[in-house]
Parts: sequence; structure tokens; C-alpha cells
Amino acid sequence: MPPHPKTWLSVTPAGLFCEPGGFYVDPQRPVDRAVITHGHSDHARPGHERVLATSETLAIMRERMGVERAGQIQQPLRYGEVLHINGVKLWLRPAGHVLGSAQVCLEWQGARAVFSGDYKRRPDPTCAPFELERCDVFVTEATFALPVFHHPPAELEIARLLRSVRLFPERTHVIGCYALGKAQRLIALLRQAGWDAPIPLHGALMRLCRLYQELGVDLGELVPATVQGREKFAGAIVLAPPSEIGERWARRLNDPLPCLASGWMRVRQRARQGGVELPLIVSDHADWPELLATCAEVEAQEIWITHGREDALIHALGLRGIKGRALHLIGMGEEGEEDE
Repeated sequence: MPPHPKTWLSVTPAGLFCEPGGFYVDPQRPVDRAVITHGHSDHARPGHERVLATSETLAIMRERMGVERAGQIQQPLRYGEVLHINGVKLWLRPAGHVLGSAQVCLEWQGARAVFSGDYKRRPDPTCAPFELERCDVFVTEATFALPVFHHPPAELEIARLLRSVRLFPERTHVIGCYALGKAQRLIALLRQAGWDAPIPLHGALMRLCRLYQELGVDLGELVPATVQGREKFAGAIVLAPPSEIGERWARRLNDPLPCLASGWMRVRQRARQGGVELPLIVSDHADWPELLATCAEVEAQEIWITHGREDALIHALGLRGIKGRALHLIGMGEEGEEDE
């Protein structure tokens, strides 16, 4: 009988450790050997000796951390390419979260575990779509693991945004969005919807958008959102970090209309508290139905949960005859939508 993954995958202060392989998945502290699912800083930490990830994730890590901090030795791995490490079979599948995001698939002595990282099941023109991998243990996030979270199609939220632009042509729509993944997805969705005007960006978003373009993602014309000549931003759609949409920087634009793109905008109180006039429910994480569907479709004996609303998901899985376990990994969910 194959050994249960709990006998060879353990939770340590540094993160999830594959004992026979001698490596960690998304470790929270510097380690000798790290496998990284994607470039958000709650998963990709600096200071590791050896780093294995997709080539896009490695490029994002170098851009955000600097070459010297993104891993002394960096090894790119293509989706589906198989690697054997001390008898452990390892391969990556797309996670659909951001560019380069991957699920880490592990098999040892006939037992299979999949560490999904963060993921979504919706179409995203800026990254490869999620691919299902059946396994014995599936390790999932639970960011939006409450029944209230049913994300609408992102295209409908973009249509709401464009209707608002037509209704208020004199105002500048300033969209708060996370710099890695969300900003680029919004731009691509706007292009798909026919918005072909140059899109002004806050300086904090420009570097990663340029990197996406260098990696082959077409985002159209992007320009710096300088505050000189505020009248030229009338009717424009400007992207900025969430922390800037109600601050002095945004108020210097032409009659700004604050927007925020996040799965948390399903909770209207969050929008009101943040002074958001136009909440856009656009998430890069799976919602409640998608979490439940994914956990069923992988046909795993157990579901391990890294971070988020563990209790609600464990309860719902139990009603479906699936065993759930909270890993309580420290540091996960500290970047992006989890803390917007």
C-alpha cells in the first residue's frame, strides 16, 4: 500500500516540507531547496539557496526582489515537465492565479499530493488556465471559503465599469488593484471589451506591467499617470494600488471616482468603509462553489487547507464525506486580496 502523504509531507516552522525529496513548497523562511508556486510575496520569499519554479515566476521574483535575493541557483521548470528528486516525482500544472502560477504535483512510492498554491477557475487572458490533477491529498487555499462568496463573471464587472465611464465622462475612474496579477488582468479584460485608449498607471504598477509585456502578454499602450494637466484624465481609466485611490495622489486627478477590484467587494461594508464608489468584484481566487467543486473533482481522500476560512470549508467537505485538515501555515495570505 502506498504511504499516506502525511508520512512524508510535514508542516514545519519554515513551511510544508517534503522529507524524502529534501525540499520545501513555498517556504516562509530561507531554506536550501524551495519549490515556489507563484510570485506573490506570501509564497515567494527571498534568501533561498536553490529555487525551482516556472520561468515566469522566477522572472517575477527577480524583478521584485533583485537577482541576488531571488535564489542563488534558479531552476525553471515547464508545465508538465517531470523532475525526479531523491525518488520523488515532481511536476507543475497551471494554477490560473497569475502569470507563471503553478500547482506543485508530487508522487512518492505510488502516493500523490498536489499543492495548489493560490488558484482560480475563471478564464484569465494573462495566464495559463487551471488544470485539474487527481491525487490522494489536495492542498488548497480557502481565501473566499464562505457561502456568501459567489464571484460574478469578470466581464460583467468590466461592463459595469465602462457603463459608469459613459455616465460620468468628466470624471477619472481610479481603480485600486494589486500590482501583480490583478492590474494586468484588468487591463487585458478592458482590451477585450474594446477599450483601446492608452491606460494611465500609477508608478507602482508600471514595472510589473512592463515585465508581463516582455514575457509576451499584450496589454496595449500604457502611460504614466502623472498629475500634470489633470484635465487630460477626464473620462480616463487609471489604475493604482488600493492604498492610493482615496489619497492625495488620486485627488489631484480630474474629479476622481474611486473604484476597487477585489473579491472582497462582495462585502459592501468593505466598500463603504474604504470610500469606494464603484466596487468591482474581480477576484484571482476561487470562490465558494469553485472551491467545493475543485475539492470534489480532484477525488482526493483528504483536503489540506493552507490559509483562509478553514473551518467553513472543513465543515462543508465533511458533509460531502471528504476529510479536511487545517495546516495553519504561518505567513500565507498576507499579500494581495487576503489583506486588501
